[in-house]
Amino acid sequence: MELEILKKVIKELPEGNVRSLLFHILQRVQFLDEMEYSEEKFVKDMKEVYRMIFDLSREKSEAKMEEPFKTVHILFGISAAGTFKMVLKEMGDYNTEKVISFWDMFSLGPIMQLHHENGKEARFDWMKNIIPNEYGEFEEYKQKFQEVINQIISIPEGASIIVWVSENAHEQTGLRFVLHLLKESNNDVSIINTTKVYNELFQKRKVKYTVLHSGEIPNEKFKKIYEQSKTEPPLTQHEREDYGREWLLLSENQETLRIWRNGKIQCVPENYFDEFIIGRAKKLHGKRNNKEFIKSVRLIGEVLGHLDQFIDDSFLEYRLKKLIEMGCFEAEGSLKAMRLYSVRLKTEEMIEYEPKSY
Repeated sequence: MELEILKKVIKELPEGNVRSLLFHILQRVQFLDEMEYSEEKFVKDMKEVYRMIFDLSREKSEAKMEEPFKTVHILFGISAAGTFKMVLKEMGDYNTEKVISFWDMFSLGPIMQLHHENGKEARFDWMKNIIPNEYGEFEEYKQKFQEVINQIISIPEGASIIVWVSENAHEQTGLRFVLHLLKESNNDVSIINTTKVYNELFQKRKVKYTVLHSGEIPNEKFKKIYEQSKTEPPLTQHEREDYGREWLLLSENQETLRIWRNGKIQCVPENYFDEFIIGRAKKLHGKRNNKEFIKSVRLIGEVLGHLDQFIDDSFLEYRLKKLIEMGCFEAEGSLKAMRLYSVRLKTEEMIEYEPKSY
């Protein structure tokens, strides 16, 4: 019976959603062969895709029904939103609480005047370098971005708003953008800092673990964080205005990369991580006697595994390609997709480079 329901759900999904989900599945299959990606993680990700299929179908139906809701949750990222929707189901609150989520990565790309149309267009133009469009992902990204903005500014009066963030440049920048969008709203707005509450509830003295982004928190801990924080008082008008001013300052900056350092968003040059990428490549070459080509997926996975920042792998690949253009790396294979090519440092880079610590 469930198989028939699944067939019906897939048939009714928009074509763009189907292409995006298929790409997500095939990419994970490729990861099994080309990077440190366990079968256990693969199974977990496939269950997430399965859940997302039903979520997308249900959201389409709910958009037509326009059911009333008392609380709106705003999250940054598909993974965090998907996990939290499961939490609401378990708590029996799914019909009275709505989840809105950005698919964007706010630590990347221009945000100058993003609250105006010219700022959006400048961002979309830059993001073409980052987001693939083999299966229509980029067009879907643009459409989804505006849809989410429309959802936020259309939240009805009387609904309380909770914005979920962790301590990274992506979610913290997104928070300030959202509060700017809500500057004329009279709705109560509160913030749940998942990094902070996670540390309070689950941190052990002997094991140091830092939540880099909300999407990495498992269901059961997400649920406890919400239960602990759902009575968090709303922001005062003064606090909301402070966040709004911070957004306006950020939106005057022309840099295309932001990091989280010492409790603040810092705007940095686009090439900020280049030396770190080269440093990790040098270490991998050291293990391979400085001769072999390294799968680009392997190198990018190595960089992600050692950064203390939440950053998208597509941005790191974008910078790796820039380093190839600059002559720092040699490449073999097709640069059309991350899985199709390998790289190695040129000899002079391997001799002269001394890595920084980040």
